[in-house]
Formats: sequence, structure tokens, C-alpha cells
Amino acid sequence: MKIKYLIIAFFIFGTSLSYAQSSKDEATVLQLSKDKWQWMADKNVDKLKDLFDAKAKFVHMSGTWKTDEELEIIKTGSIWYKEAKVKDTAIEVSDKTAIVWNRITLVAMVRGNEAITEFTVTEVYQKQKKNWKMLALTFSSVRDTHQIKK
Repeated sequence: MKIKYLIIAFFIFGTSLSYAQSSKDEATVLQLSKDKWQWMADKNVDKLKDLFDAKAKFVHMSGTWKTDEELEIIKTGSIWYKEAKVKDTAIEVSDKTAIVWNRITLVAMVRGNEAITEFTVTEVYQKQKKNWKMLALTFSSVRDTHQIKK
């Protein structure tokens, strides 16, 4: 009988530790996602280089490219992410992978022209050693009424 209670206690303890870690990971990744928008607006490629995995992919309305190209586009201002107005966010964390969905209104300068566009942005992160790295960022053009299901 004591073994049964001991097993139940370990299960409850393990579950609560797992949930606590997941909540901590969610908070960390959500903060990184929020910071990323500011770093993009500030053209802070040094911070972004630390966040983006070297093999990350970026999908935009006009094409798909890798980390080095995305950083160059941000650095030169070819696309200037002036402001991402985040309207809604959802996150799922599974082990060392996190997916973030942001509903945004993006104000950007694209080749000298201001563009204001509604997007749902999907971000994929992976925990590598002790740090989270972005593996993918995809912009999906949506209607203003689009909602993220949680």
C-alpha cells in the first residue's frame, strides 16, 4: 500500500515540475517573440542573429529566404518592420519545440513604400542547450477578422 502512495506522489510531483517548466518555457519564448518585433523595428541585427538559428527559414509574401538574407534585408532597410501591433498570441510548447502564433497589423516600409498588412505570423522555436532559437517565421496574410483558435 505504501508503494502505491509513493508512486502516486512521484507522479503528482513529476507532473507539477513538468507543468512549471512548460510555463517557464512559454513565458521565455513569448518574451523572445515580443522582443524580436522590437529588434526588427530597431534593425538590431546583432540581437536577431543570436535569436535566429543559422538554418532558419523566413516566408514572406514576396519570397522565402534563409537567416543571412533576412538579416541583410533588415540591416539595409529593404524591409523595415516599423511596428508590429500584436493583437493576439497563442503558444504551444512540446518538449524542446515551441510554436507561437501572433495576429498582427504590420506597419512596414517595403522598398520605400509604406505597407500596412494584417498577418498571422507563425514562429517555430527550438531549445538548443539553454537557449531558444528561432527555426522558422512565416507571414500569412489574413483578414482583419481572423482569430487564432486556442
